[in-house]
Amino acid sequence: MLIEEGNKYQISQYAKGFFNSAETMTVKSFNGITVQFTLGDSKGHGSMPVEHMQYLLKKSNLTFIPNKRLLINNELNEEQIG
Repeated sequence: MLIEEGNKYQISQYAKGFFNSAETMTVKSFNGITVQFTLGDSKGHGSMPVEHMQYLLKKSNLTFIPNKRLLINNELNEEQIG
């Protein structure tokens, strides 16, 4: 999965303790080496190496939350093609 600015992730119950009990995390910036993020409900911010972020995604400690606008645009594009 691509890590991009603005991507939002659900934090698993197991990992919440490492993220100030926040429910979500949003990528603020990504430079290829480090991922900066903000936590939901104004519970803080931080950064981590991209390798660690990929590990958390692989272990399902973070789950991508699709952007609703992106989903709507994809549905409209599919309708226009068909």
